[in-house]
Amino acid sequence: MTSTHTTTAWEELVTSALLGTDRRPVPPGECSLLDAAALHTVRRRAGLLPAAAAVPPSPAPDDPRPEPPEPARRRLAQLLADRAGPPGSGGRRGAAPDLTELLPQWLAAALRHGYRAPAAQLDALLDAARARTDLRPQALAFAGARGLWLARLNPDWKFALRSTSSGAVLPASADTAAVQRLWEEGLFAERVALLTTVRLDAPAAGIDLLATTWSTERAEDRLMFLDSLRTGLTDDDEPFLEGALADRSRNVRSTAAELLSALPASALAGRMAERAMTCVSLDLSGEQARISVEAPHECDAAMQRDGVSAVPPTGRGERSWWLGQLVEAAPLGVWAARLGGRSPGRIVALPVADGWEEELHAAWCRAAVRQRDTEWSRALLSGPGTASLAERAKLLAALPDGERACWVAEFIAGHGLSEAFQLLAVCDVPWAEPLGRAVVDALEIARDAGSYPWSFSGVMGLAERCLDPAEAPRLEILTAIPDETEGASPGAGSYWSEAFQRLGSTLRLRAAMAAELAGEGGDSRGLTGTGGGLTRGNDGAIEGG
Repeated sequence: MTSTHTTTAWEELVTSALLGTDRRPVPPGECSLLDAAALHTVRRRAGLLPAAAAVPPSPAPDDPRPEPPEPARRRLAQLLADRAGPPGSGGRRGAAPDLTELLPQWLAAALRHGYRAPAAQLDALLDAARARTDLRPQALAFAGARGLWLARLNPDWKFALRSTSSGAVLPASADTAAVQRLWEEGLFAERVALLTTVRLDAPAAGIDLLATTWSTERAEDRLMFLDSLRTGLTDDDEPFLEGALADRSRNVRSTAAELLSALPASALAGRMAERAMTCVSLDLSGEQARISVEAPHECDAAMQRDGVSAVPPTGRGERSWWLGQLVEAAPLGVWAARLGGRSPGRIVALPVADGWEEELHAAWCRAAVRQRDTEWSRALLSGPGTASLAERAKLLAALPDGERACWVAEFIAGHGLSEAFQLLAVCDVPWAEPLGRAVVDALEIARDAGSYPWSFSGVMGLAERCLDPAEAPRLEILTAIPDETEGASPGAGSYWSEAFQRLGSTLRLRAAMAAELAGEGGDSRGLTGTGGGLTRGNDGAIEGG
């Protein structure tokens, strides 16, 4: 029977079934309607031609890293199951820990141990990273090459192919043929990772690799490649960056100039120093030495080629805008000779004439951050012109971890927690003892003052992530509901009790997670942390003990 005849017969049977055999009898020669339908169904199926077999995917690459211990894998499964929602959105009621905050901490710790993601949890891990962009760098690094392989098979995970933390297996820097092949044919994320890896072994080889395709790259890609040079930047990068000052993209030119200004010995830094020193000088004409400022009167073509933006933001004067850019790009080492051989601390203490102090100190702050100058950062933190908490936070990043923690602890002791959030965010984790003790003491003072704990929710959230788990025993006394004092907010005491219970439970759970990842045993079949601080209730909800 031909295919046309078969199709016609089938349509006639369908019509008979819809209208009824009384109105449309079964075609002559056919048996009953159902028997005829069965016969034609078998005929249609038997005549179906098989489709061409799909090419199977290549095997997943090997990942030599070990998997986490079994208790840690169970813990990860629980955190992935509870990861729905953005950070800070779940687990905030009562004394229950916020599990959405614990997942990134778990991933960071697993990476420090050098573990890879368990194969059975790769799909859940990629789903979590798809839902939460804040998880992607750590989740994809943990997933590694196998995660990238799996992401290619599911359009829902295509974000992983665009990420700079794809975890791809990269060729050895010495394998020049493989390096060149991946550089020319790889995904953008793989190319960025490859450039970073090559530069770790041989910075000059990384620049040579980038130069082979620089002229054909898109402007946005050139900008990203330049940005990746910040890590491991050396004086050998200067010739390439000098060439990028003539790039057709303004953003590329600006980034190249910024990188060159971070190299104090570069020609651009020298040119900017000459310009800046003509604007800033030491005035000894009065009873007290002071700094005199004469801002530029124009922004010429040479200044613009060196990265100075001619047009200021709305509400900003042109001359102050140009002055700030010159000073922040000048090497900080030139100011001692220019200003009477003074140390950074003594320079910062000098008065500045004609109201230029705020502008000059702000530019020095940006220079200290860019050049990661510890001595200048230390001086500016205590200077009169550093009023912005954002500036202080950036300067703190240039100090050694211990000194940074002590500085913030002293700031909290003198100013309380209301202004400390940005400063706490740049401190090393877990917080050193002086800082952790200062935070807990300040929270206790806030509780005793009768204010509501959600006024300090940002600091409390940071404490859950950053406080040393060894501080948990100190919190036990704070979980009791205090007597309400006159002027206290109604019910504030019970809210503080829950907040401190949650903080203590979170610290105990973090301690349990650390022990599991270290292979020190532990039991993650429930959510019991060290000290018995967490259990699951009969309804499955997490409870604080």
